[in-house]
Amino acid sequence: MTTYRAPVADMKFLLRHVFRAEEMFATMPDTNEVNDELITAILAEAGKLIEGLVAPINQSGDQQGCKLENGVVTTPAGFKQAFAAWAVGGWSGLIGSVDFGGQGMPKVLSALIEEMNFGANSSFALYTILPTGVTLTLNQHGSEQLKQTYLPKLYAGTWSGTMCLTEPHAGTDLGMIHSRAVPSADGSYRVSGTKIFITAGEHDLTENIVHLVLAKLPDAQAGPRGISLFLVPKLLVDVAGNLTGETNNVTCGSIERKMGIKASATCVMNFEDSQGYLVGELNNGLSNMFTMMNHERLSMGLQGNGLAESSYQIAAEYAKERLQGRALTGPQQLDKAADSILVHPDVRRMLLTMRANIVAGRALSLYVAFQLDIGRFHEEADVRKQAEQLVALLIPVQKAYCTDRGFESCVLGQQVLGGHGYVAEWGLEQNVRDARIAQIYEGANGIQALDLMGRKTVRGNGELLKVLVAQMDEFIHEQQSVTAMQPYLEIFIDSKQRLVDTTAAIISNAVDAPDEIGAASYAYMELMGLTLYCFMWQRILAAALMAQEAGSGDREYLDGLIKTGEFFLYRMLPRSKSLVEEIAAGATVMMAMSAEQF
Repeated sequence: MTTYRAPVADMKFLLRHVFRAEEMFATMPDTNEVNDELITAILAEAGKLIEGLVAPINQSGDQQGCKLENGVVTTPAGFKQAFAAWAVGGWSGLIGSVDFGGQGMPKVLSALIEEMNFGANSSFALYTILPTGVTLTLNQHGSEQLKQTYLPKLYAGTWSGTMCLTEPHAGTDLGMIHSRAVPSADGSYRVSGTKIFITAGEHDLTENIVHLVLAKLPDAQAGPRGISLFLVPKLLVDVAGNLTGETNNVTCGSIERKMGIKASATCVMNFEDSQGYLVGELNNGLSNMFTMMNHERLSMGLQGNGLAESSYQIAAEYAKERLQGRALTGPQQLDKAADSILVHPDVRRMLLTMRANIVAGRALSLYVAFQLDIGRFHEEADVRKQAEQLVALLIPVQKAYCTDRGFESCVLGQQVLGGHGYVAEWGLEQNVRDARIAQIYEGANGIQALDLMGRKTVRGNGELLKVLVAQMDEFIHEQQSVTAMQPYLEIFIDSKQRLVDTTAAIISNAVDAPDEIGAASYAYMELMGLTLYCFMWQRILAAALMAQEAGSGDREYLDGLIKTGEFFLYRMLPRSKSLVEEIAAGATVMMAMSAEQF
């Protein structure tokens, strides 16, 4: 079996040549010390830890799973040691506020490290990303007292965190939640309710767990506008940030038996008159929680990318060594009984599809992460606003499209291995199982598509798309004088216009037929995903051609990138035309059947 290798060189190429990260960070005072040398050191050190400690416990963790006994969850062998090394290395506070012990690094770096973690061991990765989301939410919306009490321990990795939204009867429609928070005389609240599907709700990796819980006051209005957000620790904490030794009536009722991510404890959590503290304003909890959810949704796309990368590494190595049949053009390896399966076009189709999606998905994820950093660090308000608009538009696409393509890549990798991909030894069947959840949690992909189509596009009359198109047009203008880019730009211009025209048609049709929004949503998300991947490949091709002309970098590597990009443009992007036809077919055939006919 191929051992996971952190793709640091690929990541550095994107940062240095495609996005020019050092130049971008130099424009913002809080990140101007993040140069290429520091980026290289951070990624290399993270890769070493993940390859050495995290990847080796992936399969054993899947086989052992988590155990719940007397309300205590035990993680598989090696997880405590790996998490302790993670905490000691300072990775928990990488992007945290320096005012409370964090390192203040940009999201771009943590995004790439998340991808490595997910590729090496998705279950372990989940324990690391949730505390980050909690700290981001707390730092943005929490009181000064809450920040001082909780952030240093969360950044140190001695405490961890969760987000508690879903209830047995309320998933996507959070306005239906029953959890209640009753005000206390001391200014705190007593929180009661049951939450399900809580990732890392209980475990043995840290001494305390900090839960962010959505709940309603007794007199709150019905629906999502009556929801507030509360911080509820597993163990009580004094004002100095020390554990009191008292429990807080927060218990794990059970852990789920799941298809994948078996070493991640997915818990039913019970809160019984538990002491909690308001985060942000009353009745604005759902909005405040979106600070965490946007980052977690980005992480899910990174999970898709990471597991796709892991699957590609296994499949590509296998294809080079597996001997079966001869090339249609004649034997290639005359000294052997057969040629490697790489001579067969269909094997190349699968591997190139995987690789094209991985590179573009990683680039899109970085593109989104850069917008988050600009929104956080840039001094100019209008630049921050534009970045925030792009985040709003891109997050649902990045989450849904990267996880769909990630799962597809895992299945393709499994197919390359044939029967060997179906057995546990090679790791592909675990990747398939682990990748599947990314399409479901943090808002199922159908919900992401509906959010993109409805709230982000139709309701906004396509204004967010105009911000993205402006960036595309700027790139096209910059490349107009580059001769080698012209064939690629023609394809990109057509692709961009296809998205613009389709958007306008849907907005127009939805005026008299609201079902057109839902009927078009998934195909529209995929159309935008393909167009964004095309945009990313344009930027990658431009950077690769420039590096080739300058004689810098590995020529073989650059040539491989260019050929992969051409495969995407000529073999994969044409699907966008069929998506336009699917959308144009409208809602009628989809909505014609009665409920009884299903």
